[in-house]
Amino acid sequence: MSEPSVERLPAAAERLDPGYILVVDDEPDIRRLIQEILEDEHYRVVTAENAAQAREAVRRQRPDLVLLDIWMPDTDGISLLKEWSQNRELDMPVVMMSGHGTVETAVEATRLGAYDFIEKPVSLGKLLVTLERALENDKLRRENLRLRAQAEPDAFLVGKSAAMRALREEMERIAAADTCVLIGGEPGSGRAAAARYLHLHSPRRDRPFVEMSFTALTAAEAARQLFGTESGASILPGAFERAGGGTLVLNEIDELDPALQAQLLRALEERRIQRVGGREPLAWEARLMAITHADLKKAAAEGRFREDLYYRLNVVPLRMPALREHREDMPELVNFYLHWLVDHEHLSYCRFTTGALNALRNYTWPGNVRELKNAVQRLLILSRGEEITEAEVMRALGGPAPTVPTAAEALQPLFELPLRAAREHFERAYLEYHLARTGGNVMELARLSGMERTHLYRKLKQLGINPKTLKE
Repeated sequence: MSEPSVERLPAAAERLDPGYILVVDDEPDIRRLIQEILEDEHYRVVTAENAAQAREAVRRQRPDLVLLDIWMPDTDGISLLKEWSQNRELDMPVVMMSGHGTVETAVEATRLGAYDFIEKPVSLGKLLVTLERALENDKLRRENLRLRAQAEPDAFLVGKSAAMRALREEMERIAAADTCVLIGGEPGSGRAAAARYLHLHSPRRDRPFVEMSFTALTAAEAARQLFGTESGASILPGAFERAGGGTLVLNEIDELDPALQAQLLRALEERRIQRVGGREPLAWEARLMAITHADLKKAAAEGRFREDLYYRLNVVPLRMPALREHREDMPELVNFYLHWLVDHEHLSYCRFTTGALNALRNYTWPGNVRELKNAVQRLLILSRGEEITEAEVMRALGGPAPTVPTAAEALQPLFELPLRAAREHFERAYLEYHLARTGGNVMELARLSGMERTHLYRKLKQLGINPKTLKE
């Protein structure tokens, strides 16, 4: 039995092709004709003359689409389609072909998951249109699955702080580069969302996006999920194969078993993997991103992580800042989550008071933006009024609600000062409070305080208060 002609993968810069197609037909002339037609359209093509060769071709590399003849000498196409449809990991569109098919056969093929049915002799125009539509339909289906899985809002880039501006600029440059990225940062800081962003803004955006986490996996389980398994004709593609020419994200890479670290290093060096139980290595073509919350450089220096693997992964490092490092973005972040929750989860809109925003800004946020989103959601659910106060925020964050002092208690520190100094302290606090309320609007401040604007400007200058600074 001759081996199916599997082409080698092209270089990295040339991999974003229309698709990789398996043509299965027992007639040599038809196989050769279809292969030539598809290669003229820049598809990569592998051919097989029977079910055994088709299984072998799929074992070597999962195609983007299969063009499958119904009548073959060993196993008919309907039986092979049924076999593949029962394997969820072999999730690929199949177009059936037949020179003497019936309505019943076409219905059965469709029931088993075939995308379409083409009659022989094959019309060139119909063939190309059908394959193009099948591939586009599969792409849209996968994109819908990805979007449904990505239900959480991505607020990790929201903010006007220097830290956020620098992060946005850095990520634009990294997205365009087709290199390995090591994303670090604390849990909840948006590391996984950053990986999705880099993929969606890269030249690989139309290809698969596959995530895998090593948390709580044994070495054997991680190897099966990462590299796939093979036992006779039974094949389960791993994360490397499922990613295809897209992006593969390895989450919590610091938890990877030492033995598996060596296998991953070999895969990166050789650009080849081998399934668990597999007979031969397979080429892979995805862009790799790794996520960690640990200091991998320190772990490598202490012998807890392979140093050579660390340098392979750390081609381009990206660190996600903790929320406490850009507290000035709190109003924008709260506003982002507030509107998202109102629009998507149909919660009632509530305004956050200045005191509430200050309480949120002063919190340490060990869970970062993920914890902030949960806090805003909890506050909207529990709030009974039209605004959320500082006391509600403190209760939601697990701290005591602030007590409201009496007027005498609030003014007690001023009683210890000379009258002139006490009056100056009060005037400064009064004017700064109302400037904050009005967003630095001096005209509105004059109205609220009952002062003429000329006198108000002199008073602000005398007290060293700059309305522009407060407005910013």
